[in-house]
Amino acid sequence: MKPFLTLLIIFTLNLNVIACLNGDSKTLKSGHYLYEDYFESVPRGHFFYKPETKLTFKLDSLYKATKDIDYLSDKGYVFIVQGKYEEAIQLYLNIEKAHPNRYSTASNIGTAYELSGQSEKALPWIKKAIHLEPSSHHGSEWIHVNILEAKINQNDVINSDFLLQTSFGSSQIPTTTLSAQRLDTLKKQLFYQLNERVSFVKPKDKIVAVLYFDFGNMALLKGNRRDAKNAYILARAYGYNNFSLLRSRMDLADGKKPEANRNWIYWCASFLLIAILFFFLMKNKGNK
Repeated sequence: MKPFLTLLIIFTLNLNVIACLNGDSKTLKSGHYLYEDYFESVPRGHFFYKPETKLTFKLDSLYKATKDIDYLSDKGYVFIVQGKYEEAIQLYLNIEKAHPNRYSTASNIGTAYELSGQSEKALPWIKKAIHLEPSSHHGSEWIHVNILEAKINQNDVINSDFLLQTSFGSSQIPTTTLSAQRLDTLKKQLFYQLNERVSFVKPKDKIVAVLYFDFGNMALLKGNRRDAKNAYILARAYGYNNFSLLRSRMDLADGKKPEANRNWIYWCASFLLIAILFFFLMKNKGNK
């Protein structure tokens, strides 16, 4: 796909397009509104409002006046949104020294390391965040750990089995061994992880492509064909490389019959036509 078409798809799907950015809410401690989410059934990322130029100075002043560590943590959050990852890392390291074992510190410093391309350093911080709050982010951070390990090991483990500890088959119709309840839980967890990740990652990205493809598979298994198609479109935009499988799954999302079923219908129709012709030939032969 040409770069222009890829960008057009992303734009029309309202993407802002790595990481689990942790904040207590969409509104900072100071009352500044930083982002909002789209009300969508397919993850599309946060819509970030451009932070005020002097916002970090205001947060710093509020911290000095109140000694409330949340203001300082929010300052690091803004640094991350601004792409100032090294500043965020140093700030959170200082917070960790002064106020150790805060979940938000561990989560955000792991995010900042990952976004700066230091996945090896990010991994222990994300694991620490999970240890501090195992149920955070709907219990989905195990996916984040798998993503970081996949990035460290690169292409060898960028697949559904490693990233999600399950797969949905390689035939035209997705299959699963998961119970309906487990499938619902995994879909919810994946939604959260993708929504955070695509807030920062631009196409193309192999890991995001696989995750979007699997989100589409789960949507298709749940009977949500529209969501499945939108997820498959995003998987293609992010560079999903098994185009034939992607095409067949998109056909299913469009309501088309699987190829095997189409072949069966074709052969049945052909056999029926031959039988009818044979019947009339024999009938005509008998009338002579």
